[in-house]
Amino acid sequence: MQRAEELQISHLSITDHDHITVLDNSFSKLYSVKLIPGVEISCQWKELEIHVVGIGIDAQNETLQLLLKEQRAVRKNRISDIAKLLKKHDIIGLPKYMQSLECISMTRSHVSHFLISSGKSKNHSQAFSKYLGKKGRAFVPSNWMSLAQTNKAIAEAGGISVLAHPGRYALNKRALGDLIDAFKKAGGLAIETSYGNINPTVQKNLETMALDRNLYVSAGSDFHSRDAHWTDLGKFPAITTRAKQSAIWNHPRWLAL
Repeated sequence: MQRAEELQISHLSITDHDHITVLDNSFSKLYSVKLIPGVEISCQWKELEIHVVGIGIDAQNETLQLLLKEQRAVRKNRISDIAKLLKKHDIIGLPKYMQSLECISMTRSHVSHFLISSGKSKNHSQAFSKYLGKKGRAFVPSNWMSLAQTNKAIAEAGGISVLAHPGRYALNKRALGDLIDAFKKAGGLAIETSYGNINPTVQKNLETMALDRNLYVSAGSDFHSRDAHWTDLGKFPAITTRAKQSAIWNHPRWLAL
């Protein structure tokens, strides 16, 4: 919140993976930033892991909370399976490391940090290529919710579902179009057309794909920490003039926040 205030951010949504961060009301008194409740949910589309952001959600909605609880259980089981595979390669201590973090939503990034801190990998890239990626020694496939399940839960919570950073998926233009079509058919309302470090050509293509399908456009920094120098709160290219009319802040649900 302090960083957002420093950068004069007007609206902020904290979208943790499969967990809703609810800040105390006292924060609204300390800062001028308007908080928008949000979450980022991992989904399965064909063989690909897709991220969908829910913006303007009711954080207490039972349907959404149940889905997120199931997702976190899947994550916990996946980390447990990864630990078993690592043990076969004489790498032990992951369960104890995860417990020390007291994290709510376990991710492979946590495992990557463990591999680096234990001297088994030099960096995150090596941790994923050697152990956690598809060809890695400790790869465990994901088993996430479907796009339809996710979009339905977000809608029931009164939120706007957004396809997150679509240009980062390993898809050609035709396959990306298929994904966006599937997302819309499953109840999706917007796609993220601008985010940290996006290529201008990719941004233009994403805006075209959104506008052609009558989808709203969204933007976000995908900020994780100050250590990631390629991004920061509010650091992303502005939505272009041709797409501003379809910007997510013009959606009726956003206007009702």
